Amino acid sequence: MTSLRRWSASPRAWNSDACLLPTARATTVSYEVHVLRNDVLGMLKELGLNGAYSAYDELLEQGRRTGSTPEKILLALLQAEKTERHMRSIRYRLGIAKFPVMKDLEGFDFPSSTVIENRIRTLCQGGFMEARTNVVFVGGTGTGKTHLSVAIGTQCIRNGARVRFFNLLDLVNKLEREKADGKAGR
Repeated sequence: MTSLRRWSASPRAWNSDACLLPTARATTVSYEVHVLRNDVLGMLKELGLNGAYSAYDELLEQGRRTGSTPEKILLALLQAEKTERHMRSIRYRLGIAKFPVMKDLEGFDFPSSTVIENRIRTLCQGGFMEARTNVVFVGGTGTGKTHLSVAIGTQCIRNGARVRFFNLLDLVNKLEREKADGKAGR
């Protein structure tokens, strides 16, 4: 047994063959993991699971660090997908709402206004939409009509509703065009 040489302090690595086996195995495992990762990411992309696709590496690494079960990692990926779809839906509905500017209630100066704050906060809950009624703000220039309507509409969108912003002139013109085209009330 004169061919045995000590390569490291590890008892497993006393000869050159024993030292090469873990390295070759690690390379094979690493390659398989890389191929699997690419296959999984390809499938996520192909299935349109963009939220899970973008969170995959981070959630998988976090799951490995914490010793999570595959079910917990899968659940985290599905939650990431659900969150991404919800955010995409909000972005889409904000786009079709055609708000002239983005505003929220925190930026509105209630103390210097004659507006009743509780009434506005109630409108933000969207009960008027369930009752199938419209909200129209009337007042002089600079009284906050646009600010409040955009803030209420934005909150209703975050709550899951579809909203469309019109100023009075645009709404009247749209209704006149529909009437002229014989599509009034649609």
